[in-house]
Amino acid sequence: MDSREVAFAKPSEFVRTRGKEIRINEIFFSLQGESSRVGLPTVFVRLTGCPLRCGYCDTAYAFHEGKTRSIDEVVAEVAAHGTHYVCVTGGEPLAQKSCFKLLTSLCDAGYSVSLETSGAVDVSGVDARVSRIVDIKTPGSGEVARNRWENLTLLNEGDEIKFVLTSEADYEWAKSIMIDRHLQDICPVLLSPAFEEMPYSALAGWLLRDKLKVRMQVQLHKVIWGEKRGV
Repeated sequence: MDSREVAFAKPSEFVRTRGKEIRINEIFFSLQGESSRVGLPTVFVRLTGCPLRCGYCDTAYAFHEGKTRSIDEVVAEVAAHGTHYVCVTGGEPLAQKSCFKLLTSLCDAGYSVSLETSGAVDVSGVDARVSRIVDIKTPGSGEVARNRWENLTLLNEGDEIKFVLTSEADYEWAKSIMIDRHLQDICPVLLSPAFEEMPYSALAGWLLRDKLKVRMQVQLHKVIWGEKRGV
C-alpha cells in the first residue's frame, strides 16, 4: 500500500502518512463546545481515522473521509482564522504518527493547543505544551476494554479527563473509577451526558447528590446548532 493511503479494513488499523504530511478530515472555526475551554473561539483540526467504534460516536464520517495535506499547509490555514486557540481532534488524532509533529508545529507557532483523544493511544509523545483532553471509555460506549490506563500516570494539572455517560450505570462506574484512582487529584475531571441519550437534569442531580469534585459539561455547539458538521 502506498504511504499516502489509508487502510480501513479493520477498526484497529491506523492511518499511514509520510512524516511531513497528515490526513485531514476538516478544518473549521467555531466555539469550543467542550472541556474547560468551552465558549472560546477555536479553530478545529479534525484528523481522519480512528481505531475505536464507540456506540455514541458523532463523527463516524471521520473514519474514512479526508485529504492528505502537508503540515505547513494545515498551520497556514489555521493562521487564516486569526484566533489563539486550536483544538486537534478526530476520530482519534493520535492514530496518525504525524499528529505529534502537527501538535508541536502549532505550539511553535504560538497557539494555545488542546488535543481530544480517546484514551486508547499512548499520549506520552505529545508535546508538553499541549492540553491533553483524555477520554475514559465507559461500559456504555462499547469500548471500555480499550482504555489505556497507563495514560493516567502521564497526566498533569494542565490536562483534563472526560467521561461520556449513557446511563446511571455509566455514572456509577465512572464515580468508582474517579474515587479508586483519585482522578480529581491529577487534573480536572469532566462528566458529559451522551447527546440525546441521557437527560442533562439527571446527571446534574446525581452530581449534586454525591458532591463530587468534577465539572458537568454539555456539548455547547450541539445546544446552539444541533448535531451537524462544521460547528
